[in-house]
Order: sequence, then C-alpha cells, then structure tokens
Amino acid sequence: MSQVDFRGRTVLITGAGRGLGLAYARAVGKLGATVLLHDVGADTDGTGTEPAIAENAAASLSLEGITAHPFHTPINTRDDCHTLVRNCLTVSGCLDAVIHNAGWVGYERIEDIQDASFDHMMTVTAKAPLWIAQAAWPGMREAGYGRIVLTTSCRALYPQYVQKGLASYAAAKMAAVGIMNVLADEGAAHGIIVNAVSPVAKTRMWGVEGEPDELKPEAVAPGVAFLASAACSEGGWILRAANGQFHATRLVEAEGMDYPRDLRAVHAGTPAEVATAWDQIAVLAQEPRS
Repeated sequence: MSQVDFRGRTVLITGAGRGLGLAYARAVGKLGATVLLHDVGADTDGTGTEPAIAENAAASLSLEGITAHPFHTPINTRDDCHTLVRNCLTVSGCLDAVIHNAGWVGYERIEDIQDASFDHMMTVTAKAPLWIAQAAWPGMREAGYGRIVLTTSCRALYPQYVQKGLASYAAAKMAAVGIMNVLADEGAAHGIIVNAVSPVAKTRMWGVEGEPDELKPEAVAPGVAFLASAACSEGGWILRAANGQFHATRLVEAEGMDYPRDLRAVHAGTPAEVATAWDQIAVLAQEPRS
C-alpha cells in the first residue's frame, strides 16, 4: 500500500479559509505538510475581501499542530498570481504542490449574463490556476517534482447535473479541464503531475453555513490529498469525489482509431443521411462499473 506523506513538502491551497479548502489544508497538514493557506475572504457574491478569514483559519490549524501560513492577496490578474507565488516561496524556498480550490457560484439566466460576471467567473476558476501554475512551474521543473490540482464540477461535465443559470460557471469549470489536460501533458516529462477534482460537499457555496448534516468537506479531502502527494504518479484524471467515495475518469478514444481521418464511426455524406443514422450516431456507453 502506498503511503501518503507530506513531511518536508510545502503546499499552497487557494480558497482554504473555509469549507473544502480548509478540509484539504487540514488533511495535508496532518500528514506533515507546511500549508500555505490562501483566501481573499470574498463574500458569497464573489466580491469583497476579509483578511481575517485566512488568518483565523491558519491560526486554528496551528492549534492542531499544523504549520500553516496565511495569505490573502488577490488573484485577479497574472501579476497578482505571480506575486502570490513569490510570497509563498519566501516561507520555505519551494512549492511542492498547488491545490486551486478558490471558486464562486453566480446564477444568471442566459438573458442576464454580463461581461463582468462572466469574466470574474473565468478569472477565479480558470485563469487564476493557470497563472499560479505558470509562476510555480519553473521551480517545480528544476526540482523534477510538482503536483497541481485544479477544480472542475459535475455541473459542467454531465448534462443530467446542470443547473439553470450556471452557464458561466459551467464554462469556467470546463475550461479548467482543458487547462488540466494540457498541463498534465506538458508537465509529465518534468515530474509535474496535474489532475483535477470534481468535489461535492455542502459548504457556503451550497448555501450551507456551519456543520453540514451530510456530504461533508472532510469526506472529499482524502482524494485531494492523494492527488497532491508523491503517491500520485499519473496526470490527466478528473477525480469525482463525494460522500467519502471516489471515481477517477477522463475521456479516452476508441482503440484503433486514426484521428481525424477514421473515427471508426457512422459514415454520412448529407444532412439527410446524418438524420437517418442519428440513432446509431448518438450512442452513449452504458457499461456499469463493478
């Protein structure tokens, strides 16, 4: 059995002042990590700042014997994210893992979506982890070691779980998957392993304040701790995590396919032929997992 051990490792976690991020911080901290706990302390509408959120969370972890350092600088721009990483490097001189948990849920029906809200969603969910990874990349590459975990959502990945008003949210969460796929490929040769988590937990973003009665953040944390550890040796996975259960998934092409010349699929030369063959074209895999 592989042991998950963070002794001597430094881990940056964004959005770690509450909920899932705090659960991740506690999980890796208990395994020996030096935790760089980042949280701007935004309100539920994604605006505002409150430095005390990160500071209080770090203090509470310290009382549990975990080495935790608070950070609350903004991550709205590339420069902001690079500044955060530079500040983090002053703690121990290295950054072994990054878990980007910071997020926001804003409901806007299609008629109401605005540039500002859409851009903020992309900034927090997709651009920030990209810029943080970019800043951390040189050090990880030089060390020949790094772990990066992005966050996506089943609300974007699976049509049956979408919610009305979450077009911006879903777009940003799918963008995170695309970024993860590319960074996993770019990082493999340098020992930088990049994955994503799709977590479900009743937190402030769910509208739940205080201790939830089910779907607790700490039930997701073991999977994220694994992804951020040396025990995880393969990138490009999406870890679905909820209620103490885990399932890793990713898109995989059919064997023997010659993309893009031979999709091993239905041939059709006209729109009418596509329409006629649609029942054969639109086939979903329905193989149950054991």
